[in-house]
Order: sequence, then C-alpha cells, then structure tokens
Amino acid sequence: MLEVSKRVKPWRQAVAASAQQQMQDQNCELITVPCCVSVEFRFKRPKAHFTTNGQLKANAPEHCIVKRNDIDKCCRSTLDALTDVVIADDCLVVRLVADKRYCIGGEQPGAIISVMPLD
Repeated sequence: MLEVSKRVKPWRQAVAASAQQQMQDQNCELITVPCCVSVEFRFKRPKAHFTTNGQLKANAPEHCIVKRNDIDKCCRSTLDALTDVVIADDCLVVRLVADKRYCIGGEQPGAIISVMPLD
C-alpha cells in the first residue's frame, strides 16, 4: 500500500521513537501476547475556531470531525509504529479504544498511548 499523506511517515517515526524511549526507560520487554491498546489523539484547533482576541467562537465545533484525521487511519498508522517496538505484531491487538479531540488550553497536539498485555 502507498501512503498518500505526507504526515504519516513522520508520525510513525515520532511514535516509534517515543515508544522506544519509554520501553528503555521502563525496562519493558516486547509484548508477544494479546493486548489492549488505548489511544487519545489530540489535534490543534484551526485558527478559524477562535475570535480575534483568542477566545473560542460559540459556533466552533465541539468534536474533531476533520476528514483528514479519520480515526481509523490514525489508529492504523499508530499501531504500525508500535509494531516491533512495543508489540511484536499488531495482530496481537485484540482490543482497541480510540478517541480524538481538540487540544484543551496549552496542551500539545499528539497522542496518549497505553498498551496493556491481556495474558
């Protein structure tokens, strides 16, 4: 498969690098059993959602429903990045919980990811 988005490769690299660092820092081993992955994707709001003085407009959407950020594509690229770093293969993921939302306050865009073995 060919990736159309230019953002996918840098995303995978960033997720893999961060996951590798977490694995080393916590002295974790590669997961080789069924597991659950939970992901919260956070996206920066477009400038059009804000007034000129920086306040959120009353008509700004509550939910992040931008087509280019399809949750299934976000999950697929994230699971691919975790493969061979945190989990031996993404086929081991038997439960996936995913949310996407806009950043709140000073939060940075990105994702909070947790992986838990089920055996």
